[in-house]
Amino acid sequence: MEPTNDEEPPENGQEPPGGAVPVEVVGVRIELPSNQPIVLLKELGGIRYLPIWIGASEATAIASALQGIEPPRPLTHDLLTTVIKELGAEVQRIVVSDMRDSVYYADLLMTVDDRSVEISSRPSDAIALAIRIEAPVYAARSVFDEAGIDFADEEDEDEIEEFRRALEEVTVEDFLGEDPGENPKS
Repeated sequence: MEPTNDEEPPENGQEPPGGAVPVEVVGVRIELPSNQPIVLLKELGGIRYLPIWIGASEATAIASALQGIEPPRPLTHDLLTTVIKELGAEVQRIVVSDMRDSVYYADLLMTVDDRSVEISSRPSDAIALAIRIEAPVYAARSVFDEAGIDFADEEDEDEIEEFRRALEEVTVEDFLGEDPGENPKS
C-alpha cells in the first residue's frame, strides 16, 4: 500500500482515526465441534468479543508469543520483528480493518524514516507480530458491529456458573422446607 503522511499515531488510550476500538488479545481457543482454532479479541472497556478463525500454525505463533516462549531458532514472525527493528521502523499499531465474505483483513501501521506506512496483512500475522513487538491492537468499529459477540463480564459468568452448580444440588425438598427423609403431611 502507499505510505500515508497525514495520519498521526494515536497516543495511548486514544481511539485511532477511522473509528477503531482498542482490543486485548484474550488468547487462542479451539472452536467445537469443528476443531478450528480462533484468536479471541476483547473490546477494552466493553463486553464484546471478536472471534477470528485462523490456521493451526498461526494459532501456535500467537499462543507461543502470549506465553513468552522463545523458539531455539527464529520463526517467521520473530524474523519479521527483527527485520522491522533493524530497519529502524516502528509498528504504531495493527488494526483488524475489514471483513468481507467472512474473511478478515488487517493493516500494520508503521513509521519508517518519519513516514507513515500502511501494510495489508492477515489478522493472524498482524496479531502475532503485535504481541512480539508489544504494539497496540485495534479493530474497526464496523467489524465489531458485524461480527462481534456480546458476553457478560467474567464476574457475571462466574456468578452464573456458581448458580448452575447450586441448582444441580437443589432438591424439591429444599424448596418445601422438608427433610428428604420426612413424609409430607397432607
